[in-house]
Amino acid sequence: MRVRAALLAMSLTSLGAQAAYDQHPKFEQFTQELHSEYGISADTARHWLSQAERMDSVLEAISRPAERRLEWHEYRKIFLTDSRIKQGKQFLQTYAKELEAAQQKYGVDPAIIAAVIGVETYYGQRQGSYRVLDSLATLAFDYPKRPLFWRELKAFFALAEKEQLDLASIKGSYAGAMGYGQFIPTSYLSYAVDADHDGKRDLWNNPQDAIASVANYFKRHGWRAGELITVPVTDVKKVPADMINSKLKPRFSAGEFRALGVTIDDQVADNADATLMQLEAQQGTEYWLGAHNFYVITRYNHSRLYAMAVFQLSEALQ
Repeated sequence: MRVRAALLAMSLTSLGAQAAYDQHPKFEQFTQELHSEYGISADTARHWLSQAERMDSVLEAISRPAERRLEWHEYRKIFLTDSRIKQGKQFLQTYAKELEAAQQKYGVDPAIIAAVIGVETYYGQRQGSYRVLDSLATLAFDYPKRPLFWRELKAFFALAEKEQLDLASIKGSYAGAMGYGQFIPTSYLSYAVDADHDGKRDLWNNPQDAIASVANYFKRHGWRAGELITVPVTDVKKVPADMINSKLKPRFSAGEFRALGVTIDDQVADNADATLMQLEAQQGTEYWLGAHNFYVITRYNHSRLYAMAVFQLSEALQ
């Protein structure tokens, strides 16, 4: 009897853990914030969250992102492939008009825009198979160590209402990123562009909107047209360890690194903001100087490996 009772208690606990998110202890707090910030009713939240499913695969994926567990040479192999470069060149050719228009308006090089979309979704071909309602609900309610997902779930409701989207059918990544450029809901709300003026900001099916939206994101984060992104450097022996791979945002100048003996390309002015990076490549350790535009790329994904992959793929596409 004791064993049977224990098994029954375990079963009830398990069922409780899998209860719909409209039964979650934090549901009322969520609905209050959702209404306060976006004017969306508790009934709407209940309708959709009662259908959201906890995804353990999402919790597993978010705990071990590639940017944190791979060295540069391992990460590079994923994105700097012959097929991705070939597809990228085709993307540049197919959407040359749209990319040129985006460059004219936002100042972002077409190869950078294409590289971002290439890294994110293989040029729109791999936009993610997770139902965003499930992934964001799982992360918002069951992954409290990253509170940003609580914010993103609220923004997802607002996005669906603003753009007249069916919450249950939207697909994306395990982290709730969507479309060609993998915009999270707050980014979609803030930076998505209706480039073809059809009344919709469609980042899933409209490459013109997607291209302009990526460019707009970069411009709004301070992209400087025509400026340097990153260059390889040598002679770093005298550089203190705390000046290497420190902050993503540059907090030193190229001149300060030159004063420590670092050999830097002459095109980099002494007063240029700079950050020094150490990356483990296939042939050994490499050192790169990241400029302001390199930092802007990390605003898209807060990883120097990601930014370097975008930069090198953009170079390979030209």
